Amino acid sequence: MEATIEVSGLSKRYGSTVALDRMTFRVTPGQVTGFVGPNGAGKSTTMRILVGLDRADAGTAKVGDRSYHELVRPMTTVGTLLDAAAIHPARTGRNHLLWLAQSQRIPAGRVDELLEEVGLAGAARRRGGGYSLGMRQRLGVAAALLGDPPILILDEPFNGLDPAGFVWMRDLLRRRAEQGRAVLVASHLMGELQDLAGHVVVVAGGRVVADAPTRDMRDRYGSLESAYLELVR
Repeated sequence: MEATIEVSGLSKRYGSTVALDRMTFRVTPGQVTGFVGPNGAGKSTTMRILVGLDRADAGTAKVGDRSYHELVRPMTTVGTLLDAAAIHPARTGRNHLLWLAQSQRIPAGRVDELLEEVGLAGAARRRGGGYSLGMRQRLGVAAALLGDPPILILDEPFNGLDPAGFVWMRDLLRRRAEQGRAVLVASHLMGELQDLAGHVVVVAGGRVVADAPTRDMRDRYGSLESAYLELVR
């Protein structure tokens, strides 16, 4: 299986609102790809379609050359962080990961390994309702990594993190990309993506308005932030 994300001609409407208008781009392995655009540009809708939470009206969305619904153990192909609040408040962080692991036939030892890696080993038996936003982000990252997938899709992974958390997240994503994984990161933090992402997809109005190496964007506009502001105005 090739570690790629393929979005081709995706269209989606919610009543009279056009969410996606023939959205097309490709995410390749070995680098972090930034996915940027204003609120309502179609980023979240695209990611939800990629992981089977929404259905497109037209077009295709594939992870590893397959549609999400075709995957037998999806967490071993694609790891996702779309909503850091997606934990039952009465369930401990460890139990949250354990039931996910059991659903995918992943050994329980992987849970403890990841709790250590994301810095939650000491809070593993605390209930999720008592977790801060930053802790929930770390738990969400652990869930995304649970099946050791070749593809990662993360929506605003820096939200709620303190400065040390920013450094940790940046290093974690960079390491995963260097291992040959395809990493798609949606974020409004242009400064973070400028240093982290090797490639950037800029969207507005449900369409791709730029799809280029970060270096090229920087050379042309001076900074990724300047490129973003020029392209989506």
